Amino acid sequence: MAARVVSPSKKLLKSLCNGKFFSTRPLNSSSPSSSISINLTTEKPEQQPPIDLHQLTNTTSLNLHDVEKLFSSVPTTKLLRASANLQMAAMEPVVDFGMWVMNSKLMDIEVFKEIVLGFVKHTFYEHFCAGEDALATGDTVRRLHNGGAGLRAMLDYAVEYAGDNQSCDRNLEAFLRTVEIAKSLPPSSVSFVIVKISAICPLKLLEKVSDLLRWQHKNPSFNLAWKMDTLPILSDISPTYHTLKEPEPLTLEEEHDLQLGHQRLLKICQNCLESNVPLTIDAEHTSVQPAIDYLTYSSAIMYNKHDNILVYGTIQAYLKDAKERLLQAYQAADEMGVPVGIKLVRGAYMSCERKLASSLGFESPIHNSIQETHTCYNDCASFMLNKIANGPGALVLATHNIESGRIAVGQAHDLGIGKVNQKLEFAQLYGMSDALSFGLRNAGFQVSKYIPFGPVETVMSYLLRRAEENRGLLSTSTLDRQLMRNELKRRLKAAIF
Repeated sequence: MAARVVSPSKKLLKSLCNGKFFSTRPLNSSSPSSSISINLTTEKPEQQPPIDLHQLTNTTSLNLHDVEKLFSSVPTTKLLRASANLQMAAMEPVVDFGMWVMNSKLMDIEVFKEIVLGFVKHTFYEHFCAGEDALATGDTVRRLHNGGAGLRAMLDYAVEYAGDNQSCDRNLEAFLRTVEIAKSLPPSSVSFVIVKISAICPLKLLEKVSDLLRWQHKNPSFNLAWKMDTLPILSDISPTYHTLKEPEPLTLEEEHDLQLGHQRLLKICQNCLESNVPLTIDAEHTSVQPAIDYLTYSSAIMYNKHDNILVYGTIQAYLKDAKERLLQAYQAADEMGVPVGIKLVRGAYMSCERKLASSLGFESPIHNSIQETHTCYNDCASFMLNKIANGPGALVLATHNIESGRIAVGQAHDLGIGKVNQKLEFAQLYGMSDALSFGLRNAGFQVSKYIPFGPVETVMSYLLRRAEENRGLLSTSTLDRQLMRNELKRRLKAAIF
């Protein structure tokens, strides 16, 4: 038996990423959709040129200039609150101070904790989350869908990583309740249920399984007796520095725990199938992504049949190997007769990934520039749009980037993919990029909002992680705030005159 080697990433991951707290008949038709994990980084954001609002209309029909039409479904009070919350979230000192407070020992003082959580609940929580329970979440979804906005919801019970089977079982029950919530809401108002594999399978086990999958990729003769049918997980340029020496095989207990993790995922898949609600598996950091893709693709092979695409995987375009892995997975699935559902995102672990690679003396797995990431995202989107226009598969374009949205809209129109097509959905985070969401909706496409929900204390880890990941976007993307201010001024003038 090979000697046990503890991968350096396991010792360094927490210290490098602390503060990240490391998501026959067409399903749910109106249009398949998915989840979102956007191109947000913890790096210092690049300066963006001033926005010329008069250039936000072009021949692709993505019109962000008509603010009256964009925000017609948003009450003035909500518009004011949203503008204020986004302004606060865009101030980096506010984010830094808030994260320091939430991670400090002051939160051990009950009175102080209640005051802080009360403030968070009535500001950032209400802006970025749907509610604490099924009733509040349902009300938010109905307002989005039936209240004039015409947007759909991707429901995410915002639980973070699990360390043992007991936690995984609790999280499983929460995800199953999420499926029940989706089932109880108006048809087509919920596009997806979101699941994080690291919430239903212990994180350390996912790291070890990823080590073994990487080692097998480097040494194809390396046997993994427990491995099920799956799609290609790694490419020749995928990062393998997490696994520098042959890892130990899984123990019998670990094999059993992996089987339990897979059974939890299959139970969620079955409930989604019976409830007619598709499922999206969120991407995570590269130390565990091979195991996540393995479980995702294995489940997709079992459940994606004909035009019924139940399970969607996630490709992070900020990774240098993203396009190659997408092409390999699609080709293999096509040869197997398995339709592929893909959620395309940019990625949200840039700082963590770069620090880990640098600490081990390796090149970062992230593209060297933001423009390379944009190019990769747009290339992957173009590949999938061409595939779904003429064959099986479905695509969710999760983006806050206007240019990517504009390019995809133009290509979709050229290919004849629009609101009557069940294969394409755009998506943005709830509380962010509303102007883009409304503009895409007005252009005739299905649009979803990624909506976390759950008790405030449960969701705090998610909010802190998102605040850290999203600081670049929040501090540089002034478009929403600018458009909101213009609409508020228009409404004020209309009220006066």
